[in-house]
Amino acid sequence: MKLKLLLYIFIAFFIGNKVASSDEMTIVSWGGAYSKSQLLAYHEPYMKKNPGVKIINDESSAEAVAKLRAMSEAKNVTWDVVDVVASDAMRLCDEGLAMEIDADKLLAPAPDGTPASKDFGDLIVSDCFIPQIVYSTTFGYRTNVAEWGGKEPKNICDVFDLKKFPGKRSLEKRPINNMEWALLCSGVSKSDVYKVLETKDGQEKAFAKLDTIKDSVIWWSAGADTPQLLADGEIVMGSTYNGRLFALIEEQKKPVKMMWDAQVFDLDGWIIPAGLSNERKKRALDYIYFATDTQRLADQAKYISYGPARKSSAPLVGKHAELGIDMAPHMPTDPNNAKNTFLYNYTWWADYRDDIDAKWNAWLAK
Repeated sequence: MKLKLLLYIFIAFFIGNKVASSDEMTIVSWGGAYSKSQLLAYHEPYMKKNPGVKIINDESSAEAVAKLRAMSEAKNVTWDVVDVVASDAMRLCDEGLAMEIDADKLLAPAPDGTPASKDFGDLIVSDCFIPQIVYSTTFGYRTNVAEWGGKEPKNICDVFDLKKFPGKRSLEKRPINNMEWALLCSGVSKSDVYKVLETKDGQEKAFAKLDTIKDSVIWWSAGADTPQLLADGEIVMGSTYNGRLFALIEEQKKPVKMMWDAQVFDLDGWIIPAGLSNERKKRALDYIYFATDTQRLADQAKYISYGPARKSSAPLVGKHAELGIDMAPHMPTDPNNAKNTFLYNYTWWADYRDDIDAKWNAWLAK
């Protein structure tokens, strides 16, 4: 871990050692269909409104915490706005690497005047976190696997059943979600998952379950990986974000279905790195004010099936901008899709992430 941090510091200082141009913003996100939805709903309208600004998209959100730590060490923060999951926002905030946001002063009110803090409500889970979407991590599977004899996986534990559903599967190369699913499929109740995961025995139980499929797993890091692996037939099932599967199924028309069972709800949003110059901070706040207003968050749902974080945006969600299909039934929060959900515990992972990451990496290396 120390070697990796030193490498990031080297890159931040020697390669990224430049002052951001006054007309450029570097906005960090996750790539693929998600970044495209942000480009269409946020970036392009913002640049049209502000013709002197050029937005540069960086797809490094998966490594945001490590890279921001390195930039801070090197005293060379080159990012302006960063898209992160809620637990990463908490860690960055706790470490002083993200600026605190007064929602009612710095974010747009709802069209009816409702303050931003009430419009976002409980989704503001950190003083530094600006909510953007509600999404889920779930599984997609190919519908034409001959070895399955016409059967289709319906239950999260089917992921661990190599006899009934043989073939390669993909899992994200991090402990989050994988550890929870492993415990659920080891007989632990949903209400006890995090209590069990705090213990050494619980962690060993999760790793033991994952060991049963480890040799059949292709590990992914980017959200676009699983959809591509499914499209190419290199895996028979795999986890990814529900919006990526929507694009694969509805836009690309691949022989893939969604398995919603035990989908893990999570929040994604923005942080502004600490340590920006006053000029860059002002521009970043202006972008955030624009990109997180009621209409813009609803606009993103025209391009990807993630639920907008504002209450006032929900009634504005309509049809897909290109396909013309209703988007509501494709949202993870739709009642038909949310019959058995698992709520990601942001606070728990913010507290235990570094410790579990170290054990996860050691397990992967075995």
